[in-house]
Amino acid sequence: MSNRETFIAHLIELRTRLLHSVVALSLVFICLFPWASDLYALLAQPMLAKLPKGGQMIATDVTTPFFVPLKVALMSAFLIALPYILYQIWRFVAPGLYSHEKRLVVPLIVASTILFFCGMAFAYFAVFPVVFGFITAAAPQGVAVMTDIDKYLSFVLGMFLAFGVTFQVPVAVVLLVRMGLVSVEKLREIRSYVIVGAFVVGAIFTPPDVVSQFMLAMPLWLLYEAGIVVAVWVGKGKAKEA
Repeated sequence: MSNRETFIAHLIELRTRLLHSVVALSLVFICLFPWASDLYALLAQPMLAKLPKGGQMIATDVTTPFFVPLKVALMSAFLIALPYILYQIWRFVAPGLYSHEKRLVVPLIVASTILFFCGMAFAYFAVFPVVFGFITAAAPQGVAVMTDIDKYLSFVLGMFLAFGVTFQVPVAVVLLVRMGLVSVEKLREIRSYVIVGAFVVGAIFTPPDVVSQFMLAMPLWLLYEAGIVVAVWVGKGKAKEA
């Protein structure tokens, strides 16, 4: 098979995998669409629970009450369809990988997905109640806290992304060690710098209260330590293979 034929075959395969992913995402979105408003209400619950009695959220744009729940339904559909989408990606790249690479990639993809979901769950159940409680309590007297639903969604997505990425630290540590870019001993040596960096990251990506900063910094540090433990275990497995 010529290079041109191989390239065309790859394009056809890529189109097939993309089509399968889009169809799966569309089907899940269609199923969730009737409950878009309920999904937004669930997403907004941590904020609504901390508002003063009689407090509510507002919509400042004409189309916001329709499009914001739609965005939430689409985001939920993507998260539900994500395992299947990752499977399609895997089907596309797997033929070009060696057997030892396949053994490493599959666990990393699964672990990365689970950790991202764990990061989102941690933000929703543990961080949001603290953050929104601080925000509503810090409001000056005479100021009614009524958050715009679109701005609330942007804030929540940013926090989900920050914690989801933060929870990828063990995967990043294992990859660095496995690829030989850094040793476990070096990771242990820079532990103090990582702890300081974790609190800096917490100060940047969370509201200006000590509790929420601590709630991002501590998991970041603990996940770093977990990554070192897993890297040691993976390193022993690699040594046995050799």
